[in-house]
Amino acid sequence: MNRKIIALLVLSLVFTSCWKDKSPEDLIRLKDKFKSQVSSFEKKKENANKNVNKGLSSLNALKEALEDTKNEDKEFAKVYGDWEKVNKRVENLNKEYEDLKEKATNLFTAMETQTASLSDEATKKTLLSAIEKARTKYNGTLANTSKAIDKLRLLHGDAVEVVKALEVAAALNSFDDINDQMKSIEGRVDGIMSELNVAVVESKKLYEKKISELGE
Repeated sequence: MNRKIIALLVLSLVFTSCWKDKSPEDLIRLKDKFKSQVSSFEKKKENANKNVNKGLSSLNALKEALEDTKNEDKEFAKVYGDWEKVNKRVENLNKEYEDLKEKATNLFTAMETQTASLSDEATKKTLLSAIEKARTKYNGTLANTSKAIDKLRLLHGDAVEVVKALEVAAALNSFDDINDQMKSIEGRVDGIMSELNVAVVESKKLYEKKISELGE
């Protein structure tokens, strides 16, 4: 009798485990994780944007101070520190991007796994095709997001170079080249942030529309 009970318990655990792997609850959990990660990425993007704009304000203030011959080492240290904060925010944003990419992959994989378990071949084929299209489009968005983060990192490096060059420019009393470099930096900010915002918008659309439709 004990052996029969043990055998029944084992079978029960096996069936429970198998059902868990295919359970829609797992898909719901992954959808919620993806949604939460989209919000986290958006927040980090906004933080990076604020820090870039703060850094630009400090850089402009430093340049004006130097043009008035108020060359102070403390001012240089402050502005350099502001741009180091930008670098930290960019690194945080990149980490959020990697997490977003991972959670999107997990979600698409879960949808494919659940769809593959369907018995109706026509429904299975239709859903797998829709999932593949959604995955391909979103992967393109993620690739563009990665490029935008790289641009932001380059912008940070260029700004640090301007800080270093400003002191020499002040000694020479020649700011023409610095003006051009600063205009270049300022002109790139909005474009980069717009590119990053596309990832947020597309992620929300993917969750609210495509994934909701596919996951139902």
